[in-house]
Amino acid sequence: MNKVRLAVIGTGLAWERLHYPAIQELGDKYEIVALANRTRQDAENFAKKIGLDSKNVYDDYKEMLKRDDIDAVDILVPIELNYEVSAEVAKSRKHFICEKPLAPDMEQAKKYLDLAGTYGQKIMIAENYRYNEENNKIRDLVNSGKIGEVVYFIRNNITCFQCEMTKDTFAGTEWRQHPDFPGGAFLDAALHDIAALRHIFGEIQCVQAFGKPQKEDFNPYLSVNSNLLFRSGVIGHYTYFPSGFEPQKPLVGFRIFGTKGEIFLEEKGCGVINIAYNDGNSEQVTYTPDRGYYNELLNFYNALNGTEKILVTPEVEYGDVKTVFDILQSVEKKKVVFHDGTESPDYLNYVERKDPIHPYIQ
Repeated sequence: MNKVRLAVIGTGLAWERLHYPAIQELGDKYEIVALANRTRQDAENFAKKIGLDSKNVYDDYKEMLKRDDIDAVDILVPIELNYEVSAEVAKSRKHFICEKPLAPDMEQAKKYLDLAGTYGQKIMIAENYRYNEENNKIRDLVNSGKIGEVVYFIRNNITCFQCEMTKDTFAGTEWRQHPDFPGGAFLDAALHDIAALRHIFGEIQCVQAFGKPQKEDFNPYLSVNSNLLFRSGVIGHYTYFPSGFEPQKPLVGFRIFGTKGEIFLEEKGCGVINIAYNDGNSEQVTYTPDRGYYNELLNFYNALNGTEKILVTPEVEYGDVKTVFDILQSVEKKKVVFHDGTESPDYLNYVERKDPIHPYIQ
């Protein structure tokens, strides 16, 4: 297949620091032919950087979409605009990628599901955690039974959003500090963790969550603590604390406990997955951090070429987003929320152990 002629809507931080470096690596597969940004000067500055003629720069993306030399569009706009812009691109019948989440609320998320069916083009939601090497390797370890049957997990995400607000970071953007969508940073950032957990363990049956309220626009809760029950029977605890530090090392990170051992990932950039077995043995699995953007854009190219299916479709992302709003609903109502809207108590099975553990006796 010839190079995909790519147009970009939104030339801010996500484009410059996340997608464009991956596009550079995939230079034999993509060609940037047009840029649109509501602040035209920003797009023109980037066009100069890559040697793109200014006639291919727009401040009105709808005008750009009228071109017939565009194969696909990469959408990187504030969350509250994701569905609105996607709907316009869908009408142009061009294939497109949209940054996560697919919509700022459940009403628009439901509408998003109709876009692909209506116009028939290929749509990817850019959830890079489903493409990151560490999450795919952990998924393979779990599915291969390396630690036996999974019993439970702990996933701890502690960051200091406020520490980054005055820096040249994603937290420094106005629309993230004062979001025009419910959930704030929980929808924007914790969504990644939820996507990774669903990628590894499958569909969620229900959630139970609590939150400590705070008077900060960027996130409605100082912390959110949630229990997740998966249809597979896996139970786990997920904590999102975007207002603090974890000074103790090693970090709690991501720990999966099975009947034969434990998988431990301290943090996503460490490059090593640790496996400890109940018999005293251990091993390490290495990976390259932050390959999600490259892998998702390669998947999109291959999907356009007909050699692969898109991994993160709107249907997949809809489940991730709904889980986020299920957790927020559980916090608000202080009750268990079932993912499919039902309330069935028949969800636990006994685990038959063939390798009994003998407790240490003093």
